[in-house]
Amino acid sequence: MRRVATVRAGLLALVLAGTGAAPLAAQAPAAVPSAADLVAGNLKARGGAEAFAALKNVSLDGKLIFPGDFQLTYKEVRADGGAVRVDAALQGLALVQAYDGKTAWRINPFEGRKDAERMTDDEARSLADTGSIRGPLLSAAADGSSVTYLGREDFDGTDTYKVKVVQKDGDEFVYLLDPDSMLEVKMIETRRLRGALQVTEYEFGDYEKVGGVYFPMSIESGPQGASQRQRTIIATGAANGDAPAGLFAQPASPAAAK
Repeated sequence: MRRVATVRAGLLALVLAGTGAAPLAAQAPAAVPSAADLVAGNLKARGGAEAFAALKNVSLDGKLIFPGDFQLTYKEVRADGGAVRVDAALQGLALVQAYDGKTAWRINPFEGRKDAERMTDDEARSLADTGSIRGPLLSAAADGSSVTYLGREDFDGTDTYKVKVVQKDGDEFVYLLDPDSMLEVKMIETRRLRGALQVTEYEFGDYEKVGGVYFPMSIESGPQGASQRQRTIIATGAANGDAPAGLFAQPASPAAAK
């Protein structure tokens, strides 16, 4: 089910009759926004530069729901500087994925693996991008990515702004921004993982503030064209808590620890 961001700026509709206002047909057409205008609008909508600067880390807790209503508890911690850790647990088994700012690792007991294993460089970049506090759109100016305005596109009845981010390594992100709230309602991520092209769609909704910055509390994601998707539902969020560097670092294997 598609969701349009629920946090919207109020849409002002004034009917000026008999006030001398120019007829609609005579009014100048709306200016076409630039990519920079849209990025600035999104930054302001998310909370502004000062709010982001004050946000050192954010913790999001909720549940991860797979097709068939298979549910896991979900906890994600994002830290300033790019580190991120995700824990998804069921009946004492915890799937962990983390990135410490340089390398990424995982523990996946659902595949019979109890020790931490290093993820590929492609997987590390993917985890770093999706787990960034700012995200690829608001990080573009700092990391050298290009941003292009692609015009308007209908999304569930809303005429959204379409913006494309291309990172220096070639990974691409196409965002749809709600024209009223200027928040992201959809993102299409295109990247190569282990040599294969992978396209993933994300739909965002139910934005709430955490530490002065708006984050989506509902995310649907899955391969492009898939009929069923996983859902991440965030129940609570907290800012600037305890997030030591060791939380993101890969633990030593039992054999190496001896």
